[in-house]
Amino acid sequence: MKHTLKYIFSTCLLFSMFLGQAQETTVTKDSVQVKPKAKTKPAVQEVQTDSIIIPPKTDRYGLRVGVDLYKLTRGLYDKDYKGIEIVGDFRLTKKYFIAAELGFEDKTTDDVRLNSSATGTYVKGGFDYNLYDNWLDMENVISIGLRGGFSTFSQQLNSYKIYNANPYWGEQPAIVAGQKYDGLTAGWLEVAGGLKAKVFNNVFVGFGVQLKLLVANSKPDGFDNLYIPGFNRTYDGNFGIGFNYTVSYFIPIYKKKVIVPEIQKATPKK
Repeated sequence: MKHTLKYIFSTCLLFSMFLGQAQETTVTKDSVQVKPKAKTKPAVQEVQTDSIIIPPKTDRYGLRVGVDLYKLTRGLYDKDYKGIEIVGDFRLTKKYFIAAELGFEDKTTDDVRLNSSATGTYVKGGFDYNLYDNWLDMENVISIGLRGGFSTFSQQLNSYKIYNANPYWGEQPAIVAGQKYDGLTAGWLEVAGGLKAKVFNNVFVGFGVQLKLLVANSKPDGFDNLYIPGFNRTYDGNFGIGFNYTVSYFIPIYKKKVIVPEIQKATPKK
């Protein structure tokens, strides 16, 4: 009986071990094998960039018209002078301007020996070259140019004194003449330099100096032109000098695109 129980117990132990081994094999066969996920390429994110379109740079072309403040205001403190001058220029290219001046002057010259009045109009025309390289939207001008001037005027001899080489008996009184000479003309050339600065939108102020050479001058009989409208006084012979102080307004008419030169890349030396 004892051996029988031992045999049964051994048989059950062996059967339980066999059963456990069979379950382990089944689980191994039936186990779900999880395969690693295939690597996928990351999605490319589209980056939207706001493109900034820079408008091309342009230069303005048009007519600039103004007035000479010096001649306009001189009559306020000089009782012997009245005058006005209209100035203007038109931009042809990036550097060149057509320039002109039109004016009127009435000047009384009171010399030691005589008193005379010159009255007339004048016109000057030529060109200016801008020496200044503007940047961004600046439109300033530092110019040098040439002009040709022409004046038509009249001279009136108001009074004169006879020269006395031996003033022992005193100076002779002035003789009132009142003689007028019409239809006189004069022509000259001048080199003009100046500057114009933009102070407000389309408003410019400027200053200019002119060196003049008289090339034609019709003189009255027995008299000389002491002052020529547009040329200035003739005390220094055929040479004269003038200046003006202007304020002008620019009238834009059209624009031109500025062509920027391409920069060529330097090729490396082999």
